[in-house]
Amino acid sequence: MTNDNTEAGTRAPRGWREATEAALYGPDGFYRRPEGPAAHFRTSVHASPLYAAAVARLLCRLDAALGHPDELAFVDMGAGRGELTTGVLAALPAETAARVRAYAVERAERPAGLDPRIEWRAAPPVGVAGLLFANEWLDNVPVDVVEVAPDGTPRLVLVDDAGHESPGGRVEGPDADWLARWWPQDPEPGLRAEIGRSRDDAWAGAVKALERGLAVAADYAHARDARPPFGTLTGFRAGRETAPVPDGSCDITAHVALDACAGEGAALLAQRAALGALGVNGGRPPLTLASSDPAGYVRALARAGEAAELTAPGGLGDFGWLLQPVGVALEAVFPEAADLLVDVPDHEEE
Repeated sequence: MTNDNTEAGTRAPRGWREATEAALYGPDGFYRRPEGPAAHFRTSVHASPLYAAAVARLLCRLDAALGHPDELAFVDMGAGRGELTTGVLAALPAETAARVRAYAVERAERPAGLDPRIEWRAAPPVGVAGLLFANEWLDNVPVDVVEVAPDGTPRLVLVDDAGHESPGGRVEGPDADWLARWWPQDPEPGLRAEIGRSRDDAWAGAVKALERGLAVAADYAHARDARPPFGTLTGFRAGRETAPVPDGSCDITAHVALDACAGEGAALLAQRAALGALGVNGGRPPLTLASSDPAGYVRALARAGEAAELTAPGGLGDFGWLLQPVGVALEAVFPEAADLLVDVPDHEEE
């Protein structure tokens, strides 16, 4: 339970949730560094403008379902440096863009040179109608880590600033209830889990921003019947996966139990299916285009390559999309969901 390649920590060990909160969002935290997260890892937004264009198409669908309101909200949760919001505004038809009020929700400071149409906020607005989109936001909502002790009991994992881990107290109360419901474990020493209750609460709070509309969370995900036995907590620095050390030098992330976050009426899809329904196709362009329009063929081939990356099995295509409607029928916005649905457990079942 120790990362041996680091120096001694400077503070007493604490749970991973508290340590990650300080490492990512404290005064000198990773997400406040001037180079921004894109210098350390690449999300779907950075992989291709096709992603923002697909989100823009989803916003247009929602606009129609809402009856084309005078003001249409786009709320970008965990906005980074505003890349997704900027791309969505650029991809929208001019008439729609003129009615959109764009909110970038991020705890870091507003970046210089951002489109003045984008309102930068530390928390989502309240009572808006539109689309709330959380691309790789929930995986950075800190979680506590649990490991089964030699006596078969789940115990909180403590960590110091240098990444050295030690066993803490037995997990009890609401956290134990969450584990029993959403991440049940065999009493085998060494098995680990991440308590997703903080993410359930964060997502429910974000969804409350909407009076009417659709909330989407797109993230690394796993389901209750296939939780990873040793958890997923990891770090990223300069484009490479690394040991998670809560000293502010790296991103700290863990996959999301999206099925536990889902509320009433939600649908859970694979990203490849969701993007396919929104027109992102990785198929190779016809070879006849190469002779009739060589430049167009090269552009189409590049788009196909980007689409393939966004939808690739074993990569970004395996991400989950949680679609949570609020005051609108999901089938009116995303009629394909009924055919693409991944099973979401009933939260009331025991």
